[in-house]
Amino acid sequence: MTFPLRLALVLLLLSLGMAYSARAGKLTTAGVSTGGLLGLLIFLGSGFMGVGLLALFFGLGSAASAWKVRDKRRLGLAEANKGRRTAGQVLANAGVAGALGFIGWQWPAYAPLAQLMLAGSFAAATADTLSSELGNIYGRRYYNILTGRPDERGLNGVVSLEGTLLGLAGSAVVAGAYCTAAGWSPAFWWLLVGGTAGNLADSLLGATLERRHVLSNNAVNFLNTLVGAGTAAGLAALAELV
Repeated sequence: MTFPLRLALVLLLLSLGMAYSARAGKLTTAGVSTGGLLGLLIFLGSGFMGVGLLALFFGLGSAASAWKVRDKRRLGLAEANKGRRTAGQVLANAGVAGALGFIGWQWPAYAPLAQLMLAGSFAAATADTLSSELGNIYGRRYYNILTGRPDERGLNGVVSLEGTLLGLAGSAVVAGAYCTAAGWSPAFWWLLVGGTAGNLADSLLGATLERRHVLSNNAVNFLNTLVGAGTAAGLAALAELV
């Protein structure tokens, strides 16, 4: 398939996704536009594989957010704005991936590394979303990640064993999808570790800087994806040296 045809196809797919997101109330109007632009950048730098990872994250995240939403409302854990993601939230979760897509597009020599890092960012974003959305429902005991002491469910930096395992499963799904497209290799484990590292960094930042209002939730989520991407790249570089 020629590039113009692939571009036309991805624009059609992105348009359908944007229309669905707007109609279903998944994203605000600004969020829809931002998501479409990031999706295009991701495609230009990583092809359909990158767009597939974006769709996988969006699908898993939307499903987790909608899962047992009545219980979340009862517990006071439902998202504001009726769960509609804003442009800021879209950038927080996919901004790193969009930047890496741009790098892979403009500097093709770095495209393979950029694609691995892109997958690492989505592994971290997926881990964070599933561990928080589902961990708050299925967790039995909740602890402050810094002190290890019992703490209130839903507070920044509070984790559960069940939520952490669900986040690990989310990273594994993204890593498996990446390796299915790019070929099975140790990259699976790099992404698994990267996604988990990003998720733990999110909790640590939540327990410290976010609780003190030094960082916003969007900033913490952005750093989460950056840690996931950087960890995957670091492990890949280490493997080259061994």
